[in-house]
Amino acid sequence: MLHRTVWGLLIPFWGTSLGAGCVFLLKKDMNQLVRRGLTGFAAGVMTAASIWSLLIPAMDQSERMGRWAFVPAAVGFWIGILFLLLLDHIIPHLHMDTDKAEGPRAYLPRPVMLVLAVILHNIPEGMAVGVVYAGLLTGEGGITTAGALALSLGIAIQNFPEGAIISMPLHSEGMGKGRAFLWGALSGAVEPLGALCTILLAELMVPALPYLLSFAAGAMIYVVVEELIPEMSSGSHWNLGTLCFSVGFTVMMILDVALG
Repeated sequence: MLHRTVWGLLIPFWGTSLGAGCVFLLKKDMNQLVRRGLTGFAAGVMTAASIWSLLIPAMDQSERMGRWAFVPAAVGFWIGILFLLLLDHIIPHLHMDTDKAEGPRAYLPRPVMLVLAVILHNIPEGMAVGVVYAGLLTGEGGITTAGALALSLGIAIQNFPEGAIISMPLHSEGMGKGRAFLWGALSGAVEPLGALCTILLAELMVPALPYLLSFAAGAMIYVVVEELIPEMSSGSHWNLGTLCFSVGFTVMMILDVALG
């Protein structure tokens, strides 16, 4: 079980690293339509994971509360939203295709600011994986090995474009391929670290597992609505982002139901 858990925590990181490796295979910057499609796909995966892997299990674990079973899911969801809102205001970061940084003023190199923006995405994703595997290891919440693996695979799939979206623009701006790859891969390192910290506190978190699952869901939905959806809809009107969102949602839904 421990061996499978370690691999489960690393799968999302490998997804980011493989995406960052695109800098060695493609000569030019990523096409805007491709980036928009990949961003939409990532948003769809995160939305489906929030529902099937996090919110529904949170409510299932609260069945003993009867008609009030929604309370842990609703409370945790809003705490996750407010937590990401707070991070958005206290961590300086820079989104792709913009020169205006968000958060407090900080005189940091552009690559650092771009990576910090992706880290904001990866914090809730790492927590989501950690919470699910914590439930698996403690035997609480009816979480299965296949269900936990489905979440790891789904997040790894949506991490692939994130790694590419970081490394390739950095290379196009003059950074060497090796350094651009390193920055892209490091942007995903926060996920296994956050997941591991969550698992180490597993025994303490078991009573609050429904709240923690929905907390991760709220944080992920915040990222989708605040950043990914605007990015996939930017530029000239085109439904590619919407279509790819639907594909990502469907893929994650199938993974969770089929493997869970």
